[in-house]
Amino acid sequence: MVIAANTDPLDVIDRYLMSDRAPENSMGLSDLDGFLTAIAIGPQLIMPSEWLPIIWGGENPKFKNTKEAELIMSALMARFNEIIRGFQQTPPDFDPVFWETNKGIVIAADWAEGFNDAVIMRRYAWKSLFDDIEGAKLFKPLAILCGMQDKSDQLDPATENELMEKAAHNLAASIIGIHAFWKRRKIAR
Repeated sequence: MVIAANTDPLDVIDRYLMSDRAPENSMGLSDLDGFLTAIAIGPQLIMPSEWLPIIWGGENPKFKNTKEAELIMSALMARFNEIIRGFQQTPPDFDPVFWETNKGIVIAADWAEGFNDAVIMRRYAWKSLFDDIEGAKLFKPLAILCGMQDKSDQLDPATENELMEKAAHNLAASIIGIHAFWKRRKIAR
């Protein structure tokens, strides 16, 4: 089944994830988008058969019928392919899905957590990014948003909020840099 041209895959996915049929521990839309981005730009190919169960939180999704199952799977693959196409452009076209509060505050932590979930799937393959001085700097906004900063630095809430806002602001540049890092590595092989 193919999604109609005028249907946004993100809307299809979000409606399903918010429904009672989605497993309780499924990723949210922002987490999912970060997760798919890391899979798309990461150092190793990861097949959908391996990453789909993680999206569903290890549970089996329920669908009304085969048509809905095909629609959801098609929407997931459409978003994944959209991310890949965006990074194939020069310069990359990267448009992450972040949550925004009613007051207009952007929340990028869920997206970063989803990205990190995919990194964990291939932790060894990502090691060369972390071992590289520039690569580690590129990952720093993600680490901050995931709460992986040095816990010995006890920050007051205002400073921590400022750090999180700065990390969210720098996230797109970091992701584009991470993509370039892996692209250089693949070309060098």
